[in-house]
Amino acid sequence: MLKKIILLFLLLIGTLTSFSQEKFTLSGTISDSNNKETLIGVNLYIVEAKASLTTNEYGFYSITLPNREYTVLISYLGYEQMEEKIKLSQNIKKNFFLSGSSQQLDEVIISENKKRAEIRKPEMSVNKLSIQTIKQMPVVLGEVDILKSILTLPGVTNAGEGQSGFNVRGGSADQNLVLLDEATIYNSSHLFGLFSIFNADAIKDLKLYKGGIPARFGGRLSSVLDIYQKEGNKNGFHMSGGIGLISSRLLAEGPIDNGKGSFLLAGRASYAHIFLKLADNQNKAYFYDLNTKLSYELNQKNNLLLSGYFGRDVFSISKDFVNTYGNTIVNLRWNHLFSDKLFSNLSLIYNDYYYGLKLDFVGFNFDTGIQNFNIKYDFKHYLTDKIKLSYGVNAQYYNFNPGKIVPINDNSSINERQLAKKFAFEPDLYFDIEQKITPNFSINYGLRYSLFYRLGQQTINTYANNQAVTWNNDFKIYEKATPTGTKYYGSNDVIASFDNLEPRVAMSYSFNDNQSIKASYNRMAQYLHLISNTQSPTPLDIWAPSDNFLKPQTLDQIALGYFQNFNQDKYSLEVETFYKKIKNRLDYIDGADLIANEAIEQVVLNGKARAYGLEILFRKNQGKLTGWISYTLARTEQQTPGRTAQELGINNGNWYKTGFDKTHNLAVVSNYELNKKWKFGSIFTLQSGQPVTYPNGKYEYQGILIPSYGLRNENHLPTYHHLDISATYIPKPEKKKGWQSEWVFSVYNAYGRKNAASISFRQNEDTATNEAVKLSIFGIVPSVSYNFKF
Repeated sequence: MLKKIILLFLLLIGTLTSFSQEKFTLSGTISDSNNKETLIGVNLYIVEAKASLTTNEYGFYSITLPNREYTVLISYLGYEQMEEKIKLSQNIKKNFFLSGSSQQLDEVIISENKKRAEIRKPEMSVNKLSIQTIKQMPVVLGEVDILKSILTLPGVTNAGEGQSGFNVRGGSADQNLVLLDEATIYNSSHLFGLFSIFNADAIKDLKLYKGGIPARFGGRLSSVLDIYQKEGNKNGFHMSGGIGLISSRLLAEGPIDNGKGSFLLAGRASYAHIFLKLADNQNKAYFYDLNTKLSYELNQKNNLLLSGYFGRDVFSISKDFVNTYGNTIVNLRWNHLFSDKLFSNLSLIYNDYYYGLKLDFVGFNFDTGIQNFNIKYDFKHYLTDKIKLSYGVNAQYYNFNPGKIVPINDNSSINERQLAKKFAFEPDLYFDIEQKITPNFSINYGLRYSLFYRLGQQTINTYANNQAVTWNNDFKIYEKATPTGTKYYGSNDVIASFDNLEPRVAMSYSFNDNQSIKASYNRMAQYLHLISNTQSPTPLDIWAPSDNFLKPQTLDQIALGYFQNFNQDKYSLEVETFYKKIKNRLDYIDGADLIANEAIEQVVLNGKARAYGLEILFRKNQGKLTGWISYTLARTEQQTPGRTAQELGINNGNWYKTGFDKTHNLAVVSNYELNKKWKFGSIFTLQSGQPVTYPNGKYEYQGILIPSYGLRNENHLPTYHHLDISATYIPKPEKKKGWQSEWVFSVYNAYGRKNAASISFRQNEDTATNEAVKLSIFGIVPSVSYNFKF
């Protein structure tokens, strides 16, 4: 099959290039004139050819056109539009430098050529937020949070306040591929979800794919959050930072070798635990992280980039319980231009996610985590002005550590124990073609071929009928099966293998420059599973590879959309509807124990899931008042039917709402510029309550009252809503050099809504009646931060 795919791919390239004529190529990079930072997604519009294109992830562009003079219009959010006449009588390499707009950066200024690019581009279910816009949003405790900002977009929710991760179109949090400079992030939260690990000062660009996902991405089902760090200022040394109530940050950047390269170093840390010490409280809860990046231009055709991230969270209760976790990432990339039409990037990536527990009161330490080694080689081939080809290969090696128990001292009664490590290898290859069929019709189509090998060294349990979970027909419940034996697999022996073809297609038909309809289909495969029975990820959750019992998850998704710009782009409307179904979605038997379980296959079953909904995004893009309203109407369900006629299945085999189903999700975001010194922002959020299972009765056993429960997730927490407001004061807005500063005042949950994080039930000691107890995390939370740069 692989040979046929390669032959088909080569034949397709030959067919596409055979139609080319004698033309010339305009190519180069587009950067910020102030710091020479390359810009991602800059819009170029060639007036005479009525052709539009955007720069890639490294600021590179290329277009091939017939010999004549052209007018090139270039625009980008927050920058002045550039117009230039170019006589294309030979191949030309032209680097453009954009100047910052005189208007405020938080205003979304859509120029004529950008409008055409967005309307006509065969790209849908994609949301972008500028860092400037994110920094204007009100936040909890004054810390700018990228993950919290994307929750204001349609189709994106999370489990509630103080919860980590996010859910996209009904998918679970582990179905999101979160990338930082192309490296996978396995835990994206600090302090159990209060903050994200992304320092906004160090971030250059982010894009969220919810559907129509390009073939270059794989390994997750629901979404891709693609984030790139800044490269650093090549013109001069600068510093910036901020001081908040519970955390502060500092960034330094500057040139290397007279601007041939640059460096960036950004650090961030919280210090709330210091105040606990002053109050003679020995508990701790803090985080710190470090972002770094080096870039260097070897010559006009070769660039090197080295980026890294290191972060840690520490939570302790006196000295008896200490929890430490975090990510470590190193990525070395080589950009190479084979020609003015062929751009390549080779990446070598190392990733280590660590989770550790120090438990003095029981006398041992517990360490777990996952290591990931990744090599990927990507190509972008700009064949003609109508055809762009992307293709590449990728190979990842995984080392899973389910847990290691180490006694704290020699006198401990606990023996050192290493749970069996798990290993896996995941190679894949892909191609993706973006083609303009007619002036009004464009299509993007591609194919990804992924493979997965579950590798030894490990001893695997065997079971009767190859079923690790059995059905007790007397009690009508699922139970752990008793192993019938074991089988040993040596180092690099293949325990299980899988492969999947993942087609992708997206198309756009534009009625004019202001209206278009779009459609997309994508199939995705996911070979890693997050073993968790909570509604949002926790640091203790364990990643596990697919094997003979944990089958790979697969998804099929279709989406349709209508897009329109109004009143010379002052307003824009996006309406999308989607349907997706998932096979082999993990479900857990009642009473499943997941922590340090060496036979996880004994408590899980393979089910299926589905999600469908309607998304609406209405934006006001210009003027003193800007912002958007997003609304999602959706349903997310899961089903695990019985494997035989006797088995009832989970929830009697019926469909039930997942824990992250949110029928209604409304967000209203606004930014208002009163004058050059004062800007205001607000976010109002309204969501349906999270599905939960309440007890519907009780019975007494040996003098103990035991609750009984009905069907899964047939109840809901109360409706979730809150209002956040902020004000930004710039003392000297006219000052563009030297020390520049601003004050940011914000109030989270301005009217003090006590949203329910959970509801528990207990017996009142005084009245002996049952009562429900609501747990709320936040009331009104005011904050202030001081930001500066020089």
